[in-house]
Amino acid sequence: MQHLSIFPILIPLLFGAIMLLPPISRDINSQRIASVVGTLFLLISSAVLLYTVNSEGVQLYALGGWQAPFGIALVADKVSSLMVLLTAFLAFAVMLYAVAGQDKGGAYFHPLFMFQIMGINGAFLTGDIFNLFVFFEVLLIASYALLIHAGGKQKTQATMHYVILNLVGSSLFLFGLGILYGTLGTLNMADMAIKVGQLEGETATLAKTGALLLLVVFGLKAAMLPMHFWLPKTYASATAPVAALFAIMTKVGVYSIFRVYTVLFGEHAGELANIATPWLWPLALLTITIGAIGVFASPSIKTLSANLVIVSSGSLLACAAINSEEATSAALYYMVHSTLASAALFLIADIMARQRGKAEDRFVRSRPFVQPKLLGFAFAISALALVGMPPLSGFVGKIMILQATQSSTQTMWVWPLILLGSLAALITFSRAGTTLFWRHNGTAAAEAEPAKKLEIAGVALLLLASPVLVIFGGDMTTFTQQAASYLHDIHASAYQLLPGAAQ
Repeated sequence: MQHLSIFPILIPLLFGAIMLLPPISRDINSQRIASVVGTLFLLISSAVLLYTVNSEGVQLYALGGWQAPFGIALVADKVSSLMVLLTAFLAFAVMLYAVAGQDKGGAYFHPLFMFQIMGINGAFLTGDIFNLFVFFEVLLIASYALLIHAGGKQKTQATMHYVILNLVGSSLFLFGLGILYGTLGTLNMADMAIKVGQLEGETATLAKTGALLLLVVFGLKAAMLPMHFWLPKTYASATAPVAALFAIMTKVGVYSIFRVYTVLFGEHAGELANIATPWLWPLALLTITIGAIGVFASPSIKTLSANLVIVSSGSLLACAAINSEEATSAALYYMVHSTLASAALFLIADIMARQRGKAEDRFVRSRPFVQPKLLGFAFAISALALVGMPPLSGFVGKIMILQATQSSTQTMWVWPLILLGSLAALITFSRAGTTLFWRHNGTAAAEAEPAKKLEIAGVALLLLASPVLVIFGGDMTTFTQQAASYLHDIHASAYQLLPGAAQ
């Protein structure tokens, strides 16, 4: 149990490596079994880790026995363990969908899927900002290959844009890390948080440059305006399991913003206190606005799903800009909801596309669905959740965000835009539903493919999460409030991780 904190990284690494070895590498059925078993083990270990953190406190894991700030540390606190469990649950549901047949479009889907999960979990658990960069690269390299899974000109073009932008982002990340290391002499996040308040004058200005470079990098990952334009085309062109998994990719960027600009550059940071807030406010609100416009203009369910990811990113960034425990708690709840609901819609869009022939998931008159009742029910649940209608978790999450505003000025800006995003989603979902389910002619297409049992199971798991988040809403919000309190407490999130540090 003392190694529990590293299991979310080791499990996908080991299963991914095993699936590269013969004879498993040549047998798709063996890879499917290994992937389902691996993601199930990951889900169980992540749940145990969350329970352990909740009952025993923060789990600090020093790799090789080298203590922080000199060694590499993994920090499993309530925030990171929640995100790891979210990733594991998403991975298990998506893998159930993929093994029904979506994994046959190209080679190495299963190992790449596992390596991406490893990178995502590593980014959530690391206590060292350089290793945050390392895990970013791991998840990005896997995502480059997953994006072109099943091939096609559109996928290749979208992937090229995605790769080039992220290569630029990686370069800026290194520049920012170099500047911060030069000014602080450490890259351990707890150690940085303690030392950053001591910077003055030119040294503080230099560190501010490095911190704002990191904000650009995290903003790119989070699809923050004006670095959002890669997302709609990239997500819409990916295969359904890949797009569903990518629903958590923007959350890695958002998580990094909360972690770095709350723990490192929060209220305690002296001249560098809250340096991201003046930038986050306008960019978050503009991200919601441009996402809502994209939702209105969406011609298909996949594009709609991608634009809703942008709206959710903007909403989460607005919480980061508010910069309070209440806003962070709301963001954590809403992050779980939006990730799972968006992933479900990507999978539903794929089933719809396969049953409508050449029309695919576009909002045009076409042949009827083979499974109209099943798809209608799934579409309605996902729409209600993403719009933010009661009694599902989207409503609770948005109410928490609205209640987190602290002044009349914040209320004046945040409330209309959050509600505008919901209105845009409601109108577009209504237009999509009437077109897809009521405006059809003829009989079902000959090539229409009904959803398989495993695909239905994967979608059902993701949709079931929304009412569960409401049923256990009291426990969930209590947990997110405790997690937010920890993140905003410099003594808990920094000094207690470095026992030798003077408080």
